Order: sequence, then C-alpha cells, then structure tokens
Amino acid sequence: MAISQDGWGRGGMALGRRDSLALLTDLYQFTMAYGYWRAGRQREPAEFELFFRRCPFQGGFALSAGLGECLAFLRGFRLREPEIEYLQSVLPSTMEKAFFDYLRTVDASEITVSSAPEGSIVFATVPLLQVKGPLLVVQLLETTLLSLVNYASLVATNAARFRMLAGPDKKLLELGLRRAQGPDGGLSASKYSYIGGFDWTSNVLAGNLYGIPVRGTVAHSYVMSFTSAMEVLFPMQTLKPLDGDEPVDFLPLAETWLRQVCQTLQVPYDRVNHGELAAFISYAIAFPHNFYGLVDTYSIMGSGVPNFCAVALALNQLGYHAVGIRVDSGDLGKQAREIRQVLRTCSANFQVPWFATIPIAVSNDVSERSLEELMQEGNEIDIIGIGTNLVTCPLQPSLGCVYKVTSSVGYSLTRGIIALNPSTHTPLTWEANVCLRFLAGLAFMDLMALEEEPPPRAGQEVAVLLLGRSEVARRVTPTAVEILHRTYFKDGQVCQALPSLLEIKSHAQASLSMLSPAHKRLQDPEPYQVAVTEKLHFLLSDLSRSSQ
Repeated sequence: MAISQDGWGRGGMALGRRDSLALLTDLYQFTMAYGYWRAGRQREPAEFELFFRRCPFQGGFALSAGLGECLAFLRGFRLREPEIEYLQSVLPSTMEKAFFDYLRTVDASEITVSSAPEGSIVFATVPLLQVKGPLLVVQLLETTLLSLVNYASLVATNAARFRMLAGPDKKLLELGLRRAQGPDGGLSASKYSYIGGFDWTSNVLAGNLYGIPVRGTVAHSYVMSFTSAMEVLFPMQTLKPLDGDEPVDFLPLAETWLRQVCQTLQVPYDRVNHGELAAFISYAIAFPHNFYGLVDTYSIMGSGVPNFCAVALALNQLGYHAVGIRVDSGDLGKQAREIRQVLRTCSANFQVPWFATIPIAVSNDVSERSLEELMQEGNEIDIIGIGTNLVTCPLQPSLGCVYKVTSSVGYSLTRGIIALNPSTHTPLTWEANVCLRFLAGLAFMDLMALEEEPPPRAGQEVAVLLLGRSEVARRVTPTAVEILHRTYFKDGQVCQALPSLLEIKSHAQASLSMLSPAHKRLQDPEPYQVAVTEKLHFLLSDLSRSSQ
C-alpha cells in the first residue's frame, strides 16, 4: 500500500501536513539541547515514552490518536535556515555558533518510533509512543509529539463515549467548528471525532482535507430572513416534477397542503407563520431532493411542523422525498416523540407511507448527561448533532500526556482479558504489546515482560503480578496472543503502510468491542488491569529499592 505524501486527502493515508513544525516546541527544549551538546552527550542513545497517568473523563480507557500526524512531522523534521536564524535571535548570545551549525544537521533519520495502531484502546501508564534515538533529537521532539497526540486522543475518546451512549443505530453529526479552540482545533476535532465514531461533520474544510462525509441543514437566520409568503410569489417560484412534466407553481400547492395539514392536526391556519412557510418553500425549490426543515424558529407544533409537513407533502406530490426535520431547542426527546406522531398521522391520513419514517435530527448543546437521559427515556430521534461538549471536552480539557525518559531496561507488553490500570509513575520501556484474549473475545490484561523474555503463546500458562497492586503471582492462560506495538518510523522513513481514516475508525470500533461492558462503563468502570511477569516484577522491585 502506498503511503501518501500530501496528508489525509480523500481516500489518502494517515499522514498530515506536518512537515514544518520544528519550532512548534518550548524554548527550553533548545536550551537543554545546547546543554547536551556542550556536555558531548548529543548522540547518546536515549528512549522516551509518551503516556498518560489516568484514563480521561474518569473512564476506563482511551483511544490512541494522532500517530499519522506524528509520523508526518518526523518525516519532515529539520531546522531550515530562517528557523536557525530565528533561534539565534532569541537564544542567549553567549551560545557557541558551532551549536547552530550542528542544529543545521539535525533530522529524524536516526529516530525509531513504536506504537499501537492508531485507534487502539490504550490505558493509563501504557505508552502511546516509544521514541528512540540520539538524546538531543529525541528531546527536541517532546513538545510537538505531545501536542499532536494529547488533544487527538482526548477528543477521539470523547467521541467514542458519545457513540457508546447513542448506540450503533443513531447517526452522529459533529458540528463544533464554531465552538472549537480556533481553526486548527476545529479541524482536529472533526478528524478525530470521526475516528471516535461520529458519522458526519459540518466542517467543509475537514471534509475536503480528510474525506469525512459532510452534512448540513439550515439555520434560524435563513428562516427568519423571510417574513411573508409574498417573498416567494413575485417572481413566482416554480418546481419541475421529478417525472419531467411542466413546472408547477409551488406556493399555491404548498398552501393547499398547509390547509389540509392544519385541518388534520387541528392547528389554526391563520396562526401559522407564513414567513416560515416561505423559507421552507424557498429551500425546497432550491433543494427538492434534499429538503430539510428546521422547525423551532417559532412555535414548533403550531407553525414549524405544519409548515414542514405541507412543503414535504407538496414535494411528494411532485415526486420528491424530504430528507429530514430538525429541532434545535427545548425538550428534544419530548418534541421528537410529538413530531413523530404528527408524521405518522400525516402518513396515514394522506396515504404517504414513507412520511412516517422521515429522519428526525436534534441538536442544542447536547452533553453526555443529556444524551444519556435521552437514551434512557426512549426517543424517536434518528440524528444527533453535537458541538461544544464534544470538541471542547469540558469534562476534562486535557488528556495530560507526558513524555518521560525511561530506564535502559527493555520489556515487552502483553494484552490479555483482565486489564489493570498500573499505579507506577515511572514505567520502563517495552518493545512489543501482546494481547491475551480469552474465548469470549474480550481483552483481559496488558502483560509487560522483559525484552529478553519470549512472548507467551496461546494456551501457555503465564505467572503474572498486577502492576502496583499485588505482590502475589497469579497464573493466566491466554487463548489468543496479539502483538500490539509495531515500529512505524525508522531510518527517517515511515515503515508501515498506514490505513485510511475510515480504516482507523473501523479499527477503533473493533478495538472497543474487545473490552467488556464493565470496562467500558462511562461512570465507575472496572479498572482494566496491567500486569508484569515475575522476572520483571523482581527487577522493578530492585530498581525501586536502589532509588530510595
């Protein structure tokens, strides 16, 4: 599979446009780099790990995201002459010029990065990235890698939580661009919400860059811009029937249907807002195949819904089908049920079977709590638009990833079906992540072993100790073993064929399906366990004692 050179374009690979971010870092990275260089340590081998200490949102898991952006950044990492000149202007003038000559040679050609596939479930203290290479270079990468992973993983996890609350059948629309932390935040939110389980975005640029399906309806301002039916009377707005007959004057047709709808629903015709009717007519004529009505600008049941039904039935008479109705305020669940009943009534009275199943979309500051209430009470909602509470992650605004130098001791990681949240704050380095899976097919445990230890095999009994929580070994027998960590970057090149955004999304959903419901609970989840082999446990104990 070819690796894209120009970002996550439509159908492209998971590499973003991150080839000029060498200065997207903290100043102290360069002062430390100078210290390493002065001490002659710039090429000393080093290993760092990027991880978080607690699962976000008081949950039991996170989704790893941002790997593609990190790889694109590494592939283009170098300091160009204008950047060197800028550094010379802001760093102390006492620094030797030879250091800046050295910076001109710095790139990522000796960097090795290992990671779980993007979209994998990950847990506290387990590395999202392992970075190896010359000390000076590995240090310079810290801030940028943290920036590319922290928010990406946080919002992907937040999106996954919304998806779990909504269930598999509801369509989720991300519409947070106007509420996001700037344009870059909006683009990242659209991309990683899609990975986390959202179906669509309203963000047109995200759709163009990343191939995410885009959707949109109409705003209250459009409806309010019409004040009278006269605005679609002169000039007369006509619509050609789908079968190709002569164009029909649409306003009289819609008004005829409105009288019938009002009589059926027992709504006074003279109280219906005719400016709203004009707005719906205008939009229907512009988009007869894609008519969507926003019905809460005025009275929902006294105006918006009757007007929508009238225009939708007029379209139906000409061979077209309305595609949806949207509510953006009030008690969303109650209103959706009332709207569905109206649609069913019109369907039966006017003998239009499809009318009863017109999709109902809702929005209005939907949060985890309000979505949970909607799902518990039962509803007639088909599409849920979520913005602010998705993209700003108000329950936890930062994942809190850190990037720490590790000991020189290597170890491997095994994932099995009981998983723990390790309590240690000084993890060592591992080379592989192996997933132990019981017959139920659910993830059981992340098991870390020394690099020299052979990975366990399916059916092989292994003695383990729960990391930070047990001094007594227990024995587990995996029914399947999966290597999770892979080398993605080596010798200056991306060395794995990267999946598309849709493939990453599919992997995220498959990865989440490996967790038991107890681990996926949004409140008070059962902690996923991480364990170590006996040999690694003894080594960790020795290291702990020697550091005291």
